[in-house]
Amino acid sequence: MISPEPAYQHGTPSQTGILLINLGTPDAPTAQALRPYLKQFLSNPRVVEISKWAWWPILNGIILNTRPKKSAEKYAQIWMPEGSPLKVHTARQTQLLRDVLAQRVQSPPMVEYAMSIGNPAIAEVLERMKQHGCERILVLPLYPQYAASSTASAFDEVFAQLKEMRNTPAIRTVKHYHDHPGYIAALAQNVRDYWTKTGKPDKLVISFHGVPRFTLDKGDPYHCECQKTGRLLAETLELDAGKYQICFQSRFGKAEWLSPYTAVTLEQLGKKNTRRVDVVCPGFVSDCLETLEEIAMEGKAIFIQAGGHEFHYIPCLNERDDWIQALADIALANLQGWLGVEPSEKQTNQSRQRALEMGAAK
Repeated sequence: MISPEPAYQHGTPSQTGILLINLGTPDAPTAQALRPYLKQFLSNPRVVEISKWAWWPILNGIILNTRPKKSAEKYAQIWMPEGSPLKVHTARQTQLLRDVLAQRVQSPPMVEYAMSIGNPAIAEVLERMKQHGCERILVLPLYPQYAASSTASAFDEVFAQLKEMRNTPAIRTVKHYHDHPGYIAALAQNVRDYWTKTGKPDKLVISFHGVPRFTLDKGDPYHCECQKTGRLLAETLELDAGKYQICFQSRFGKAEWLSPYTAVTLEQLGKKNTRRVDVVCPGFVSDCLETLEEIAMEGKAIFIQAGGHEFHYIPCLNERDDWIQALADIALANLQGWLGVEPSEKQTNQSRQRALEMGAAK
């Protein structure tokens, strides 16, 4: 069913918008909140590429009856007073991007954020942007490296919502920015700033979120883009090959995933009696469960228990100014031709007068 259009007044200036999209987060660190969140996430065929008939009994009969409680306990360890770290940082980045664009652009775009899973939902935010007159929307997922399970999944939801609209806005999408100079520079400076305070490690582990190996075989560029990001970061930091290791975390199930696995790498480094290991996660621009609990807590325990001595987790880019400036650069590069197209007040009044003369409602 096509949704009703917002009330329209002739001569109303059109607006350009930016929609930042992140993966999502439960509304609370409880099993009750995790169950619908995990069901929505793990029911997505982009995320779990298994036959629906084979996956349904596993998801509903096993996973949703056991995993919500375990996941809730992990979320509770990293939950902030304001809410989920991922949502808190994403909201802050959104406001900071608004502020930067207001300084850099004469007619700044509307900037909002949404989550592929959970709240605020993409449908809700797109509707709000339409209500504010956004006729041009740049969809900018907060995933530097493209993956079908994350970036394409976000695009799927956006275009699914367009099918429900009679008067659809023009849409542009940002596929990736894994090698964007500003993003790489911000990553490197973030690491340098940390090392200025703490000194350098024996090994820098560059950990990305993992995906099943078969996605690479089917043509997903994620693995290659992670490798390029890691290489560019190491080169910018002037690290020799033996001083860093690119690996992949968050393995789920028994299938082969992209390797080497972060947990195995940390265990091996511990067994080698490595004095100090630092871990950075460039695939996440905001700290979240996968960085604060899986790496900073679980990863540290694996390394220390295996014989390692000192473990450091380097926080994500979060609200760093150089990262927000880079994000603005990425947005503006993809908004070329869209900004500054709003009509002048004189043109708006003339358009409204012509419409009234032709019988339009006041």
